[in-house]
Amino acid sequence: MVGTPELERGTGVPAHVQIEQWLLDSIGSGEMAPGDRLPGERELAARLGVSRMTLRQALATLERDGVLVRVPGRAGGAFVAEPRIDCDLTGLAGFTEQMRRAHLRAEARVLVAATVPAPEAVAAALEVQPGAPVHQVARVRSAGQSPVALERSFFPALPGFLDEDLSGSLYALLAGRYDLEPRTAVEHLDPVIAGPADAAELGISPGTPLMLIERTAYAAGGVPVEYARDLFRPDRVRLSVRSGVSSGVSGGVSAPAPPPGRTAGP
Repeated sequence: MVGTPELERGTGVPAHVQIEQWLLDSIGSGEMAPGDRLPGERELAARLGVSRMTLRQALATLERDGVLVRVPGRAGGAFVAEPRIDCDLTGLAGFTEQMRRAHLRAEARVLVAATVPAPEAVAAALEVQPGAPVHQVARVRSAGQSPVALERSFFPALPGFLDEDLSGSLYALLAGRYDLEPRTAVEHLDPVIAGPADAAELGISPGTPLMLIERTAYAAGGVPVEYARDLFRPDRVRLSVRSGVSSGVSGGVSAPAPPPGRTAGP
């Protein structure tokens, strides 16, 4: 940490707000980087000339906003958090493309790549008989060497699919080799809690909140090509959807049309 500011008194701006802005400016300028540890509360409060209660108020706000991570214990403290990554669900860009837009390198660690009998939910989404062979691919997706998502996807039993490199964009693989570029998708978002197995893969504690995205993707003509249940770390990823008011409908919000002959609901 480069140095502490001289807080201004009598300006009407509370001390904790000035501390928050100072820390934000220090992170934004590169003086503090992700993973850097702040001095202990007692030391930092003394350097700033404020009470520990005032300092804690500032740190709590920045922790709530995802700027800081506070780790309990003697070896813990307040650390600068990794910046959250914006993922826009409006289009159909895959994780690799989303990371490219964020100027980050997307990485994948393949956990499962196998042909399995289709469970009922998968069969319904991919329009095959329950128990019919489908390809299952599970991967941990990372950005900047930090795990941010756990993907579990099912695909039709395309010949040679599992023999390909599964560490890159699977959408590019569908488009390039099989002429099945995903064009539309129906997605549902639900907050969930990380179980022990998922938490271990994502490097978080069991019980940590996650965002589940359940998705069915379709190629041209409404052909289903993927059913997925992806888990995202909301402390690392911020999901967004752009919307607009449809013409001729007062107060209505337009939504992408589902594939021909299908509805957007379950």
